[in-house]
Amino acid sequence: MVSLPKFCGAVELRPSFAPRPEISHVVFDFDGTLSWLRHGWPEVMVRVFRPHFPAQPGESEGVIHDLLMNLIVSLNGRPTIFQTLRFAELVKERGGASPDGETLRQEYQHRLDEAIAERTKNIHSGKSTSDAYVVHGARFVLDKLRRAGITPVILSSTVEERVREEAQLLGLSDYFGLHIFGGTGDPTKFSKMDVFKRLLRTEGVTGRHLLSFGDGPVEIANTKELGGVAIAVCSDEHHNGSGLLDPFKQRQLLDAGADAAVPDYRDVPALLGYLLQR
Repeated sequence: MVSLPKFCGAVELRPSFAPRPEISHVVFDFDGTLSWLRHGWPEVMVRVFRPHFPAQPGESEGVIHDLLMNLIVSLNGRPTIFQTLRFAELVKERGGASPDGETLRQEYQHRLDEAIAERTKNIHSGKSTSDAYVVHGARFVLDKLRRAGITPVILSSTVEERVREEAQLLGLSDYFGLHIFGGTGDPTKFSKMDVFKRLLRTEGVTGRHLLSFGDGPVEIANTKELGGVAIAVCSDEHHNGSGLLDPFKQRQLLDAGADAAVPDYRDVPALLGYLLQR
C-alpha cells in the first residue's frame, strides 16, 4: 500500500482524505484552479463594492475589506450576479441605499475584462508565456492524468465560449477535448450540480469515481454531496507559484467539506499517488 508522502509545500489534509483507487474522472474548476488569467478578481470586486458600502461606527478599512472578501469568496463558483445581489442586500441591511446588482456586475465585468485583455495581449505578443497564467504545476498534473488514462474535465460557471477560448489560449484544450463545460450566461439556467450529475450519467460512473479540484465552495460541496473526493486549490491571487494558501479560500473551502487544501499543484502528484495507490 502506498503510504502518505511527505510534502514539499503547504498542504492541509482532513481525516476524510483516504485512498480511492477507483477514481476515473477528475473535474477542474477553471478560473483560479487552472487559469490565472483572472487573478486578482476578488480585489477588483472589492473595489467595485467599497464606494457603496456604509461603514458602521468603529469599523476599520481592514475589517471592511475582510468582510467583503468573505462575502465574495463564499459565493465563488456561482455566477457573478449572486455576489452582487448579495452585496446589495447587505447594503440595505445596513441602512444604505441598495445599489442595483446588475449595474454592479457590469462594472465589475468591465474592469475584469480590461485586465484579461491586457494579459491576453501579453501572451499573443510574447511578452508573457501562457504558462505564466496557468496555476503553478497544473500542466504537469494534467500530463500525469493523461498518462494514467484518467479523464480530466473542466466545469466552470464562466460562459462556456470564453472558457473554451481561454483554454485554447493557455494551451490546455487538448487535455480535455469535448469535456469542457461552462455557464450559459443566464444564471437561472446553469447549475454546477446539474452538470456534475449529467457528466456522471453520460460517462456511466458514480461519485465514487470522482475527484475534483476547485477554488470555490460550490464545486467542493457538490463533489462531496455526490460522494467524491474534493481538493481545495487555495491559489494565491497575487503571486502564481508563491506556495501560500489563500486564507479566505482555505477557510471557506474546508468549511464547504474539502478533503484537502493546497496552494497550487506542486504536491498534487504525491497526493494522486496516495489516492490512486499507484
